[in-house]
Amino acid sequence: MYNSLGVYGRYFLLCVLNFLTTACNTKQSEKALAKVSGSQPNIVFIITDDQGYGDFGHTGNPIIKTPAIDKFASEAVSLTNYHVGTTCAPTRAGLLTGRNCNRNGVWHTIMGASMLNREEVTIADEFKKNGYKTGMFGKWHLGDNSPFQPHERGFDEAFYHGGGGVGQTPDYWNNDYFDDTYFRNGRPEKKEGYCTDVWFDEALSFIEAKKDQPFFCYLSLNAPHSPFNVPEKYYNLYKDEVDIDESQKRFYGMITNIDDNFSKLLKKLENLGIADNTIVVFTTDKGTSRGYRLDKKTNRFLGYNAGMRGTKSSEYDGGHRVPFIIRWPNGGLTGGSTRNDLVAHVDVLPTFMSLTGNSFSSEKTMDGVDLSD
Repeated sequence: MYNSLGVYGRYFLLCVLNFLTTACNTKQSEKALAKVSGSQPNIVFIITDDQGYGDFGHTGNPIIKTPAIDKFASEAVSLTNYHVGTTCAPTRAGLLTGRNCNRNGVWHTIMGASMLNREEVTIADEFKKNGYKTGMFGKWHLGDNSPFQPHERGFDEAFYHGGGGVGQTPDYWNNDYFDDTYFRNGRPEKKEGYCTDVWFDEALSFIEAKKDQPFFCYLSLNAPHSPFNVPEKYYNLYKDEVDIDESQKRFYGMITNIDDNFSKLLKKLENLGIADNTIVVFTTDKGTSRGYRLDKKTNRFLGYNAGMRGTKSSEYDGGHRVPFIIRWPNGGLTGGSTRNDLVAHVDVLPTFMSLTGNSFSSEKTMDGVDLSD
């Protein structure tokens, strides 16, 4: 499937470059894009877990409350035909390496199949090589033991939980989303608070500390993955909704909590004076796990799936077509426009290296294409 992305990717490139600049010459436009800010842009890349295309207000969900993300989409550029893997770890591995699961060794989420091959080069490796400070916060899911841990894969700083979800077997014993113990560069550390709040707080601390130099912040959330544990005030936002079930009320509450934290992150970038030269991405790792489901008692579907068939793990669009919202004011990625050309998670590494003005070449076969080439 992805071997055909080159044609679509290059068509997408032309659309984006026309949107970004008024220059007639494509090569000149590319150079202008890389140099427009006078310095390398920062990157904040946010990816959530199990949140599907229909789990946002701006994509048509009539119940869910995501005002900050919806506003962000109105100010950014949305790729509406962006595709990922159908499960967690393969998406993350493909995004970080530009290579599909059959090449990078991550083809499942369990039984050793989620460990990213040691010889793979990650986007964090590349940014670090080019002078960026790199940090990851939240869900890693690409190997819990040395030499597979995130601080051994290009991240200067990493604060994360074990396994594919908080409370799973590789995670710290008895974690339950609240006041848990996580791992800072491999060493356990207890933190007070709800997990999503903790990940964002750690990311904000990293951003503030690195604000005077280019940084790559990979904020990889475990929410709204099960178990659907959520602060009571977020559950209460949905407790009286009659068109979703109890688990969906918790699931939606987890998403609104993400939205509140996202708003706080955007305000931090503004307050630090670095918002204009920071590329911010909000995306997800696969189709919804709980936002759309069949109620067997009533034989009707509850929730919203943007008219798509299938959910998490499905080969249909609902399993792998997800939002990709990107904003970069200094690079012209603003305005609330949409692009419907075919794009995939494996395109992220080569494209972002080019957008930031950094050269990139790989000795391995790349499945992703540079959309600014």
